[in-house]
Amino acid sequence: MVGMFSRLGAALLALAAASCAPQPATSAIDRLHECAIDEGPAGAYCGTFTVPENRATGQGRTIALKIVVAPALRRDAAPDPLFILEGGPGAGAATLAGARLGMFRRFRTGRDLVFVDQRGTGESNRLGCDPSLEELDEVATDDDRALTRLRACLAGLDADPRLYTTSIAMDDLDDVRRFLGYGQINLWGGSYGTRAALVYLRQHEAQVRSVVIDGVAPQDMRLPLTTARDAQRALDRLFTDCAADADCAAAFPTLGDDTRALFARLEAERPVVKGVHPRTGLPIVLPLSRRDVALVVFRALYVPEVASLLPRVLTEAAAGNYQGLLALAFASAPEGDKRDMAIGMHLSVVCAEDIPRITPADRVAADAGGFLGAAMFDAQYSACSFWPRGDVPESYYAPVASAKPVLILSGADDPVTPPVWGEHVAPHLANSRHIVVPGAGHITLTRGCVPAIVDRFLRAASVSGLDATCTEALTRPPFFLTPTGPAAPPPARSAPSTAAAPSAP
Repeated sequence: MVGMFSRLGAALLALAAASCAPQPATSAIDRLHECAIDEGPAGAYCGTFTVPENRATGQGRTIALKIVVAPALRRDAAPDPLFILEGGPGAGAATLAGARLGMFRRFRTGRDLVFVDQRGTGESNRLGCDPSLEELDEVATDDDRALTRLRACLAGLDADPRLYTTSIAMDDLDDVRRFLGYGQINLWGGSYGTRAALVYLRQHEAQVRSVVIDGVAPQDMRLPLTTARDAQRALDRLFTDCAADADCAAAFPTLGDDTRALFARLEAERPVVKGVHPRTGLPIVLPLSRRDVALVVFRALYVPEVASLLPRVLTEAAAGNYQGLLALAFASAPEGDKRDMAIGMHLSVVCAEDIPRITPADRVAADAGGFLGAAMFDAQYSACSFWPRGDVPESYYAPVASAKPVLILSGADDPVTPPVWGEHVAPHLANSRHIVVPGAGHITLTRGCVPAIVDRFLRAASVSGLDATCTEALTRPPFFLTPTGPAAPPPARSAPSTAAAPSAP
């Protein structure tokens, strides 16, 4: 009996001691589960957090926001994660997490990476349409057929499209932050994600440690009003850079004139092009419009490596050979996977936040010159005539002012969010630094030493003393002069030998 009570007493003492010991803090991944193979990337944790669609009333339909967290690789990781805000608008960060991890792997060493499908994107009550409408290029027309399909899409949505604006979504994001147990967070936003990041910074400034905005699209940008202007700027820069490159200038001496002649001819006629499908190898016959070619060129300008093909491809097209343009068209719009962009969510943002601030006179100005013309503008303007619009107060368009550390990145050759937009927001961000990356297109994070700069900024949460001189050596990739690539470099000359001559036997 004594032995039994002794053992019981020891057990009770151990239990009491355990209850008094400090318990490990609950982490974000404790609220999630390991991602299944069809949910997210290996080694990440997945889950959802439910918010009311109508945040003002808290009643009615709810939205399960998809979350993916890639936990930090170090045990002594920083407590402040990096939230990734996707572009579009219409792309879902959590749905794209597997494809994006490579871009952000460097930052995962010391902190969690958090991806959330913004309401209306990915698997967060996605405002999706017929797959043929899920690329903006497919909607870049105001013909009756496209608009009829958009009307049918709208009628079939289980959602109130007025409730999918940026401000509402950023309040969702803060709820997710709280649900995951984080205090202050860091934000990286690319393209439309920069708008989302700025809005979050204004609405939840106390919860922000630092912000990186890459390819700035602020609230007062009025998409897609300036798209044609900014695209023409990027193409003109390509012409200038080709002319300044001896090999490119020799190979394509009349590139600008040839391109302008090509678009003028396509304006007057619509040739039927016979060629070979770049992926299947089967013969194809396609009527080619000016709009078709303009959109292919526009997409190519986003990525410097693809843009390096344009001098040759445009010169060949001006001479009547469109096979290179066909290859670019199919390469940049892969078949069978149009899930990245939720066109309904895109329209819910643009129709509420941008289009109402565009006047008829603005529309005329948007079509004045430029290779892209009004191809992107008219399509969205027409769709917004019937797409439901959320309420956006005039104060939404005021510049975001903050003293939080903000790193602003712009690609010098970006065709859609050029450096002028970074310059536009910088004066109101008292603790910011704007870096224009030479040779970069849309989104600079993958270019040269830019990841190292971002890493140093995130570690210090400061732009003070941030060294970006390494970007000065960055340039546009070399132009393709032949179908196989740039001109081959001259063979290296052997340096004279300095070794001692062998001794005579």
